[in-house]
Amino acid sequence: MPEFKDSVGAASITMASYNIHQGVGWDGRRDPTRIAQVLKNLDADIIDLQEVDCGPGTKTASYQMDYLAGLTGLYVFAGPTIQRHMGDYGNLLLTRHPILDIRSIDLSVPNREPRGAIDADVDIAGDVVRIIVTHLGLGGGERRNQVEKLLTFLTEKRARPVVLLGDINEWFPMGLPLRRLHARLGRSIGLPTFPSMFPLLALDRILVWPNHALLSIRVHDTPLSRIASDHLPLKAVIAVNQSPV
Repeated sequence: MPEFKDSVGAASITMASYNIHQGVGWDGRRDPTRIAQVLKNLDADIIDLQEVDCGPGTKTASYQMDYLAGLTGLYVFAGPTIQRHMGDYGNLLLTRHPILDIRSIDLSVPNREPRGAIDADVDIAGDVVRIIVTHLGLGGGERRNQVEKLLTFLTEKRARPVVLLGDINEWFPMGLPLRRLHARLGRSIGLPTFPSMFPLLALDRILVWPNHALLSIRVHDTPLSRIASDHLPLKAVIAVNQSPV
């Protein structure tokens, strides 16, 4: 697990990113109760979830937003990318800290699956942290387009920290989407999270600006997390009261 030297007097929080694959595990079973247990084990202050389904059926199996929020006791905000009569589907932000302001960013590309991002200002003991949670597309050109859209929302530099979490879906460590994000937010640590049973690819990322605010990062790799979804969760500890330089 990569560890970094903590800053003297720095208040820190734990954040996690997790593609839950609609609660469908490596064994093909749709069981959000396993996802809920993984979230409890993560014990993170802020969690970004992707591929959350709120379709019809029993609350445990289908209305995953309410079910997971209720079991974790966290504030919840949905960022649906697909809205349908049978229920929404997309990203989810769970947070232990109050949300001051929140915005939705449309990252959809024509003729591709709709994509988006949640852009939130979160109050963490008086410090405002900007949290962006997303799930980028499968195509290389699609991701490049989506990153350029994201960067238009990140042109303004402020003293507050910025954390971008999500399934970036970039297979290539030196791919242009990652290089563009690194140029704005600093380098992320590439740790294999996919596929969960035999993790080889660093598809999930946590990027932090300023970069020195990232204190540690690791993959939450347990027997349960290996079977609960096709991705493993990524977990980081971040200092929230850091100056930009």
